[in-house]
Amino acid sequence: MTHITETIDQLNARLARREITREALVAKALEEATGKAAKSVFTKLYPEAAMAAARSADAAQAAGVSLPALAGLPVSIKDLYGVAGETTMSGSIVCEGEPVQPVDSVAVARLRASGSAIIGKTNMTEFAFSGVGINPHYGTPVNPTDTKVARIPGGSSSGAGVSVALGLAVAGLGSDTGGSIRIPAAVHGLVGFKSTQSRVPLTGALELSRSLDTVCAMTRSVQDCLTVDAVLSGAMLRVRRRPLAGMRFAVPQTVVLDAMEPAVAKAFARTLSTLSAAGALIVDIPLAELAEIPKINAPGGLSPIEAYAEHHARLAKASDKFDHRVAQRIMLGSSVTAQQYIALLDGRRDWIARVEKAIESYDAVLCPTIPIIAPEIAALEASDEAFFKANGLLLRNTFAFNFLDGCSFSVPCHQGDELPMGLMISSVNGDDARLASVALAVESTLGR
Repeated sequence: MTHITETIDQLNARLARREITREALVAKALEEATGKAAKSVFTKLYPEAAMAAARSADAAQAAGVSLPALAGLPVSIKDLYGVAGETTMSGSIVCEGEPVQPVDSVAVARLRASGSAIIGKTNMTEFAFSGVGINPHYGTPVNPTDTKVARIPGGSSSGAGVSVALGLAVAGLGSDTGGSIRIPAAVHGLVGFKSTQSRVPLTGALELSRSLDTVCAMTRSVQDCLTVDAVLSGAMLRVRRRPLAGMRFAVPQTVVLDAMEPAVAKAFARTLSTLSAAGALIVDIPLAELAEIPKINAPGGLSPIEAYAEHHARLAKASDKFDHRVAQRIMLGSSVTAQQYIALLDGRRDWIARVEKAIESYDAVLCPTIPIIAPEIAALEASDEAFFKANGLLLRNTFAFNFLDGCSFSVPCHQGDELPMGLMISSVNGDDARLASVALAVESTLGR
């Protein structure tokens, strides 16, 4: 049973009416965090600190103090964020024994300053390097949206997604390098917001790819994502709410619609029809530049190159302690020369300029967040071939907008008994506020 089902605003309204207390919310979340449904979701819990934050906020409210939106509410943090006095493990075992962090990472420090009740660190793909969410060291959190089949939680922010889906947290702090917020959001029926990378400092987070890593979160609504983003970035986006009617949406016909499973194709077509009926203009565009990404991103790939730079010493010291699938991907960057790396960066810069020009007349680009339903865990654990095939499909659409250095939302687009699916709403670098207005309008039109 899901604990918290309301949005942050709805919870705060109930708190203001004194129907509930933050202490009770956090106590229940901590209790359920140790239950069967939450197995492998957390790598560490902070019961004393979380309860103290909740009680402090309750006491402040009782004294008539006006509180920030997240004050005393349960929030989870991904295992790659530094916490003072702890070694950052990042879903691995190879980091054991490394120096502890002297201070909190910027993201964690800002959540603490907001009064958030940080209930624990969440499990993740080792070193954030997969969109699947499987972890052989700490176990794999099970996606709770299907009670009959154990399906993947999506990655790499796997535990973050499950913590919010189970209602143990109002927000899951994660990261997004190639889709690691939007993929878990899509497979859990949540909202994920990958902001422009430069919006939130990466300081204190164990990196995968410094060119792509983005500090961001997933929640139950677009507005909740904006509330959390304001804390993480230190500046609320100036979002002007707009009606959907008259908005122009581009739907690329290259790559992002390939290999869609029938259920996803059906949901995506239905979603476009709903938006069109509400007055949006849907325009199919080629955006053939999307087909260039594999060539520009070779050899090795931007993430493997930069991940190898970060983790080469760990690999040399204890490669046998790595998830072999993660080590295999990191090693793709081992033989790339400086000349090839610079050529990749130059090629990406040129590509970004051309794509920005191609989509500049549209309010947003729409496509499925992922083209498949969440696969079963067992099938991907059993076969490297099945794992890498699924991983490629999971990351394909989302990564395009990381490569663009853009901003992107995933909002739910499933109905009734359908398994969760996401609609991805994306734009260019720095367009976060305008894109947020689009996401709010889309969410409202879809009845979320």
